[in-house]
Amino acid sequence: MSSSLPVPPPSVMGASQAEHNSPKPPAPVLNFPNSPIPKNPLGEGRYIKTAAALIIGDEILNGNTLDRNSNYFARFCFENGIELQRIEVIADDELEILEASRRMVQKYDFVITSGGIGPTHDDITYASLAKSFGQELKYHDETIARMEEASRHRTWFTQQSEEQRTARKRMALFPEAGEVLFVASDIWVPVVRLEGKLCIFPGIPSLFQKLLDNLKPFLPLPTEDARPFRLQVFTPLPESSIAPFLTALQKRVKPENIRIGSYPLLQPGAHVALIGLDRERVKELGLEVEKELQGRILSAEETEAMIKIKRQ
Repeated sequence: MSSSLPVPPPSVMGASQAEHNSPKPPAPVLNFPNSPIPKNPLGEGRYIKTAAALIIGDEILNGNTLDRNSNYFARFCFENGIELQRIEVIADDELEILEASRRMVQKYDFVITSGGIGPTHDDITYASLAKSFGQELKYHDETIARMEEASRHRTWFTQQSEEQRTARKRMALFPEAGEVLFVASDIWVPVVRLEGKLCIFPGIPSLFQKLLDNLKPFLPLPTEDARPFRLQVFTPLPESSIAPFLTALQKRVKPENIRIGSYPLLQPGAHVALIGLDRERVKELGLEVEKELQGRILSAEETEAMIKIKRQ
């Protein structure tokens, strides 16, 4: 799977040296209009509760590329009150895409795919998803126009052969019934939504992240009071010493839909995470954990810094 957008094709690489030595035309300042906000695809009064991610790409499975998108999506879901229940990584294989996409759309409120929407032969996500939901493929004229506007300043743009231009246009060949959502004014790539649930993203992490963040107004997200609160407690005690207390605590608070987790550190100690919808109750339990485990409640800034370190 090609995870990148078009680069100068081999037939014009000879011209790239001349381009390098001559002044380059300035890149255009893109300011495309965003799509209007559509009606709630889940139905009036409903909001997203559960989610799943389908990461597509041989290069993820063979270790050539690090998957950053599933982690970013997990954080997005938590911060917006969505319960991410499944992440799958599959090959660039039509049958696998068909099976996984159908299963996920039936089971979850919000599904994303990442990868496989470039111009090369192994970029089969759009075609596979069209087949999965019984749709034909159709070129999207507005996407083609935006793609050309964003690329026309590049030397290779006017030097491509007809075959190369056709390959480039594959990136605008969408399932015909999909919602084409332009969510970022400086990016020509849209998010295509199928069945009101499944959103198709590029695999490039910077594009994935920006498009996902800008998709928020287009999603029926939970209200603030339906979003979980997370509190972290540091304890200098080893996990074996805190295990009996945490086991009993989790059993006690399970009816309150509060989750307790512990995460060992390389140095002595562990972090204990408490997650629940009732903010005050979670804070109350945090004080109990702090006392029983000779610990310290971490500030929001410390928690955020710890999460960033774990992501590296």
